[in-house]
Amino acid sequence: MGWTAQNVWFPLFNEEIQRSALVLKLLTYQRSGAIIAAVTTSLPETIGSVRNWDYRYCWIRDASMTIRVLKQIGHQSEARRFLNYVLRVIPYKREKVQIMYGIHGQKTLKERELPWLSGFEESRPVRVGNAAYKQRQNDIFGILLDVIHQNILHFETAEYSLEELWTVVRTLVRHIRNNWRSKDRGIWEIRNEKQHFVFSKVLCWVGVDRAVKIARILSQEQYIPEWSKLRERIRCDIEANGWNEELGAYTQYYGSSFLDAANLLMEHYHFLDARDPRFESTARLIYKNLSRDGLMYRYKNADDFGIPSSAFTVCTFWMIRSLCKIGEREKAAELFRDTIKMGNHLGLYSEDMDFKTRSLLGNFPQAYSHLALIDAAITLNEEFAT
Repeated sequence: MGWTAQNVWFPLFNEEIQRSALVLKLLTYQRSGAIIAAVTTSLPETIGSVRNWDYRYCWIRDASMTIRVLKQIGHQSEARRFLNYVLRVIPYKREKVQIMYGIHGQKTLKERELPWLSGFEESRPVRVGNAAYKQRQNDIFGILLDVIHQNILHFETAEYSLEELWTVVRTLVRHIRNNWRSKDRGIWEIRNEKQHFVFSKVLCWVGVDRAVKIARILSQEQYIPEWSKLRERIRCDIEANGWNEELGAYTQYYGSSFLDAANLLMEHYHFLDARDPRFESTARLIYKNLSRDGLMYRYKNADDFGIPSSAFTVCTFWMIRSLCKIGEREKAAELFRDTIKMGNHLGLYSEDMDFKTRSLLGNFPQAYSHLALIDAAITLNEEFAT
């Protein structure tokens, strides 16, 4: 009762927000402050498929939303402890920045298969470890700079001096300057084929944008002209190559016509305003093309393992938030009410869902799904309060 008593009360969907907050608390490793993606490994995204991954690690990509959401629901201490975990694992100087770490900050998460286990519903292989830790995903630099910006704005920096944080900021901007033009694996951790993923480019823009803001806060004006030019170069590149005029939307990667639900986060990270015609057009087209029976695909084009066949829970909540932001709040509220009925009897949500049966699939419970649920619910509260 003591922990939940700290929760901010919301007039709409308060019970669902509080339940999801408890999930995040239970996914937190007390000693380090790390919040793991899930407590399970190898629960399949689709029954009988090989999309079976070990999620018992801490993804840095989740950090920005986690810290903001925890702060919004009244848990400053958990937000701060997780932020400190993230700052501890950020490498200095020229070390590689990983997308994920162990709960103690371990860097090596070698993936191996356990062939003597049959897996859930005979869905092999069962995996321990996750090879994605080796991948280069350029969005991670923007996530980290957004986290540092939040830290400087909202938290005291006694544990990490401003001088230390400024060193990290300059290192991360250097990574962006050296890597933003390169292909990467993207937010969905594509294993075989690198692309110029639009979301990765947007997060590179986010990183430099936050670095400019941090430089202003810390009175480091000499860096602002150069970084502002870099920020503008990245934006121009995205507008020239990521927007498909014929389609009327930002696509999954440069030169493609595929849609990707990750681009709904362009508004979340303030690359575009919610009422920008290009964002509205993109959001509406994603809803039209990637929704099915009230749930959302991440994307529908083939990847390393074929064409996706399950709904990705976090994308449904992203869609709800985006619909709300572009003025479709009644539709968003209806979609939210329908979606929250699909949790289990404890109000828990997994990574994926089956479109037809509504069965929970993938690792469970999934932190990112519950984070996005809270974020969507808070957005609905804000929109209906105006």
